[in-house]
Amino acid sequence: MTRSAKLDENALAAAEAELSRSGWRLSEDKAALEKNFRFKGFPEAMTFMSMAAWHAQAKDHHPEWFNVYNKVDVRLTTHDADGITELDVALARHMDEAAAYAGEAA
Repeated sequence: MTRSAKLDENALAAAEAELSRSGWRLSEDKAALEKNFRFKGFPEAMTFMSMAAWHAQAKDHHPEWFNVYNKVDVRLTTHDADGITELDVALARHMDEAAAYAGEAA
């Protein structure tokens, strides 16, 4: 049993419309949300990742991510639901807030 149900087509379209304004996009297979974050430097990227990690741990919902210096590439999906759930949408929103706090580059 999943902790969160996969979003239906209407909910997924609404989430995509909302999150695309801040740079999120659907993966090619439409099973994940993806975003490439860029920061001034490594400390800002680590601040972002730390903030996101604490939130993810509290929600027991963890991102797939890759970091090199000031770049953090993120993929959000709920594996046990085989797609995007409200957990992913909520984590994307939180990551946008954390990125703004940490100083995401324009």
